[in-house]
Amino acid sequence: MDSALSDPHNGSVEAGGPTNGTTRPPSTPEGIALAYGSLLLMALLPIFFGALRSVRCARGKNASDMPETITSRDAARFPIIASCTLLGLYLFFKIFSQEYINLLLSMYFFVLGILALSHTISPFMNKFFPANFPNRQYQLLFTQGSGENKEEPTAMPSSVQGLTGGRGSPAPGSGLTRPLCPEIINYEFDTKDLVCLGLSSIVGVWYLLRKHWIANNLFGLAFSLNGVELLHLNNVSTGCILLGGLFIYDIFWVFGTNVMVTVAKSFEAPIKLVFPQDLLEKGLEADNFAMLGLGDIVIPGIFIALLLRFDISLKKNTHTYFYTSFAAYIFGLGLTIFIMHIFKHAQPALLYLVPACIGFPVLVALAKGEVTEMFSYESSAEILPHTPRLTHFPTVSGSPASLADSMQQKLAGPRRRRPQNPSAIYEESNPKDPAAVTESKEGTEASTSKGLEKKEK
Repeated sequence: MDSALSDPHNGSVEAGGPTNGTTRPPSTPEGIALAYGSLLLMALLPIFFGALRSVRCARGKNASDMPETITSRDAARFPIIASCTLLGLYLFFKIFSQEYINLLLSMYFFVLGILALSHTISPFMNKFFPANFPNRQYQLLFTQGSGENKEEPTAMPSSVQGLTGGRGSPAPGSGLTRPLCPEIINYEFDTKDLVCLGLSSIVGVWYLLRKHWIANNLFGLAFSLNGVELLHLNNVSTGCILLGGLFIYDIFWVFGTNVMVTVAKSFEAPIKLVFPQDLLEKGLEADNFAMLGLGDIVIPGIFIALLLRFDISLKKNTHTYFYTSFAAYIFGLGLTIFIMHIFKHAQPALLYLVPACIGFPVLVALAKGEVTEMFSYESSAEILPHTPRLTHFPTVSGSPASLADSMQQKLAGPRRRRPQNPSAIYEESNPKDPAAVTESKEGTEASTSKGLEKKEK
């Protein structure tokens, strides 16, 4: 994952530009300012809208379609995995032909980019469809088995879905013996989704044939927005671990070696946002690019989205931490651009973004006395606030027949109205008087002895 902000020296030759040995004319100050400002704006858009959509994603998903949650273990391993991936790409570009590798990667990102862009524009395109638009529902279902062994899909009630975890096979101990249909692919879509997919395919073909920087940026923005929307940190501590690890990762691979910059310039895939510095001179055919890696957008973006969900959990109708972290991101990225322009060298953007995005919200929490609330907030608890959660598993003993009889007796028995006073509920479930406990035990023993006497008669 590219995570460096790169600005080639004026007049230098780099990958992706002219390869005939000629040098580029120096960029004008106006062109440089336009490129930097455009990169900053393009970085802010997916963070802002992705954070807002992450809230709707957390509230609107079912239990079987929850967003991908990053735990502290995942956050600790991520810099190691990213380093191995980056080094592997670097070695591939050194050993094998760059042309064939980029062709394979282009086909891969062509498919991913179409799906990501379609998912991104779908909410906006719904506003342009007329009310009488014939919107039909479709389902792409791919199951296991063939011929006589083919298992037909069965409609599962919500209670059974809870036992199966939303999948085809029953959960252990659920009591389900007949195997439900094992769904390998179950994708539901409608006519509007097909229209969005068709429009995204046009952009994909444009990128595949021309590798134009506008098509590259459309895919890059779609990847960034989907990453911020669908990747959720479970708490602030995990976010600090992830940002801290990538802080070291970014500094090492940019300042310690030339691996990051080499891969970024050789990798012809929409994993970075680019904007030409000579746009004013050459128009849309400009080729002297400043670039920003998607890692500098998605990684701080998912932390900013977490703070937005934390703001909402406080129920104060304010988004203090979200706006603070958003302003911190603007400050950090602006400082990165300034340092890069002064020293004329690619900069690890996370070197400036991580202290800003973590430090500013923590200072606000210290001023407001909410540090404990910030670090104790769990994002997973806000995903389905209306859904009851099982916090512990009760101990069950006895045969299945006896358990079924006891359940029927409980359902058939009269329902006792619960007391309205919360303190009465607490006193009923937790009696403080030892005499009350003794009295309840004696009542239980008496009822048991009466039942035995009736059986003997």
